Amino acid sequence: MNAADAGKKGGIPPSLRPLVLLEEIARAGVPVTPTNMMERVDLPKPTVQRLFATLETQGFLQRELDGRSYTPGLRLRRLTTNVFSSLRLKTDNVGILQGLAERIGETCNIAAPDRTGMVYIERVETKWPLRIQLPIGSAVPFHCTASGKAYLSSLPTSRLERFVGGLRLEAYSPNTITDRGQLMEELRRARQQGWAQDNEEFIEGMIAMAVPIRDSKGRMFSTLSFHAPTQRLDLKSAQAHVPLLRDTAATLAQLLVGDE
Repeated sequence: MNAADAGKKGGIPPSLRPLVLLEEIARAGVPVTPTNMMERVDLPKPTVQRLFATLETQGFLQRELDGRSYTPGLRLRRLTTNVFSSLRLKTDNVGILQGLAERIGETCNIAAPDRTGMVYIERVETKWPLRIQLPIGSAVPFHCTASGKAYLSSLPTSRLERFVGGLRLEAYSPNTITDRGQLMEELRRARQQGWAQDNEEFIEGMIAMAVPIRDSKGRMFSTLSFHAPTQRLDLKSAQAHVPLLRDTAATLAQLLVGDE
């Protein structure tokens, strides 16, 4: 039953209204306005506007630069991360990641987008003594990491252009792409391929591959990736693991969101 159905069957109880509204905002997958949400949650305009204001004040929503639309705020994003890391899901996620890490032989990660970069929410380390230390909770840049580029490439073109236009393209290594036109071309290529790579762009001597984890509507909500030192794995050999990454991402998607 969706929010509109609940409203038609006697209305949404006041205590559930904030949750129903957040559910519909998350389902939309794009910035929304109170007007957008009125029909979807079947509540009066003043009520929806009041809920938006309260959720913004409490950090569950945040206003976009246009001043009209809203996206999930820090508290809602943290809530999502904590749900993904709940005990049962964590056990299943780690089991799947362990299997992937053993087959590839390198560290594997699940990451989710935050306002300033990608945050690692799950991770299984390689058994090799030579490894890159990026623990759970680490935030990494969008423009020079495989997971970040996988996320950016999933954005609609108009939103992507605005997003990249506002990014600070800091050089983290000699290979970091700092030209916006070149980065846009890289992201278009990643979109066509369905995967993204980091060719020593974040850390010199480290490469990475990432694929999106999508919900049943095809929307990316997190990424699956692995990274490796170039002393152990070259870029071409890393690309050969992309089909395995995709299959594992599909398994994780089914576990995390089911068929909705």
